Amino acid sequence: MIPTSGSYRLVNVRLHRSLTPDLAAAFDPDGFALANIIITNGKIADLAAHDRAEAHPGAIDLAGRIVMPCFVDCHTHIDKGHIWPRKPNPDGTFMGALNATGADRTTRWSAEDVARRMDFSLRSAYAHGTKAIRTHLDSVPPQEEISWPVFETMREKWRGRIELQAACLLGIEGVRDKAWFERLAKRVAAAKGVLGVVTYMVPDLEELLDKVFAQAIEHGLDLDFHADETDDVAAISLKKIAEASLWNGFEGNILVGHCCSLARQPDLEVLDTLDKVAKARLAVVSLPMCNLYLQDRRSDHTTPRWRGVTLLHEMKARGIKVAVASDNTRDPFYAYGDLDMLEVYRMATRILHFDHPVGDWPKAVAATPAEVTRLDGAGTLAAGGSADFVVFKGRSWTELLSRPESDRIVVRDGRAIERQLPDYAELDELMV
Repeated sequence: MIPTSGSYRLVNVRLHRSLTPDLAAAFDPDGFALANIIITNGKIADLAAHDRAEAHPGAIDLAGRIVMPCFVDCHTHIDKGHIWPRKPNPDGTFMGALNATGADRTTRWSAEDVARRMDFSLRSAYAHGTKAIRTHLDSVPPQEEISWPVFETMREKWRGRIELQAACLLGIEGVRDKAWFERLAKRVAAAKGVLGVVTYMVPDLEELLDKVFAQAIEHGLDLDFHADETDDVAAISLKKIAEASLWNGFEGNILVGHCCSLARQPDLEVLDTLDKVAKARLAVVSLPMCNLYLQDRRSDHTTPRWRGVTLLHEMKARGIKVAVASDNTRDPFYAYGDLDMLEVYRMATRILHFDHPVGDWPKAVAATPAEVTRLDGAGTLAAGGSADFVVFKGRSWTELLSRPESDRIVVRDGRAIERQLPDYAELDELMV
C-alpha cells in the first residue's frame, strides 16, 4: 500500500508518545494516539492528530496500525557475525565464546571474509528496519589493520541506508602497550570512530582507564566500554569508569555495555555505583538476548537462576540514559539473532519488564541510542524529518510484541523498500 515514490498521506496511524515528542494529540494509557502523517519528497511534512470525522480522499488508511521510527542499534559485533557454523561455542559459556572467537579470528578473518559477513549482517538489519548501527571491531594485532579498512569501505557502501559507526575492541590489558595503543587511538580517530575497551578487575585498572581517557581527550573521541559481563559481585569496573570520567573531567559521550554484575551486588554498592554513573553522565546499554544466553550457564546442566541483565529501571529513575541492542549474531557469544531490533525490544520487554506501564521504554531502541551516538534526526518522527519508519500490523503492544511481524513495511525517505533477507547459503563457502 505504501508508494515507492512521490507524496502521500497516511491516516489513522497509531504513534507512540515517546517517539513523536512534537505530536499534539490525546494519548491513551499505553501512550498511543491516532494520527495522520503527510509525506512530501521523502520528508515528513506534517504530523497531526487523526480526526475520524475528517475526510481524506486518496489517503492511505492504516486502520490503527503502529508506526515506529527506524531503529538505532548501538551495540553490535558485525565483524564476528555468522561464524557459528564453522566455529560454534563448545559449551555455551563466556570462556567458550572467547576462546572459539579468538581461534577463528586468528585463522579466518581476512578482509574478504570480514567484508562478506558484515554485508550479510547489514542487509539483514536494513530489511528489518534499522537505520543506524554502532559495531565493535576486534582490534587486537594484527586484526586492526584488516578490519578498520573493511569497515571504512562498508560505511561508504551503505551510506544513506545504514549509518555506520565503529568502536575498537580490545581487553584493557592491551592499553599497557602505550605506543601501540596510541597508534590505535590515532587510527580510530582517522576513521572517525569511537575508542573502546573491555574492562576487567585487573590490579592496574585505574591507571589503565586514565590512559584510555587521556587518548580520548587528546583525539576528541567518545568512549564505549564493555564492563562487568559476569556474575562476579566483585566486578565493579562500571563504577571505576564513572570515577575515571569524573576525575579526568571528560566531556564526551560514554556508553557502557552489559554491566551484568551490578544486579548481583549489595544494595549499598549498587546505590554508590548508580550515583556516580549518573553524576558522570554515562549511558548504559543492556544486551538482553546475548546475556540471557551466556550468563549463569551451568556446567552441571542445572537451570540458570538469573537473567543476566543490568538494573535499567533503577538507572532510568536516576536520569541515566539507557538502551537495549542486538550484540552478537550467530557467533560463539550468541548462537541466534538476526539484527532485528523488534525482536530485541520484544525480548527486552519480557526479560526486563518494559511494561505495566510501557512508559517511554520504546525510546531504548530508537531515540535514546540515537542521542548517545550523536545521530541527529534519528529515532523519532517529527515534521521536517526524514520519512524513515516501519509500519507494523500490530495495533497495540500485545499485538505488536506477540508475533515476529515478518510482513512489516520498512519505509526509507518516504519509499517502501524491497525487504529481502539474505539467504544463509550465501555464506556456505566461508564456512568450510
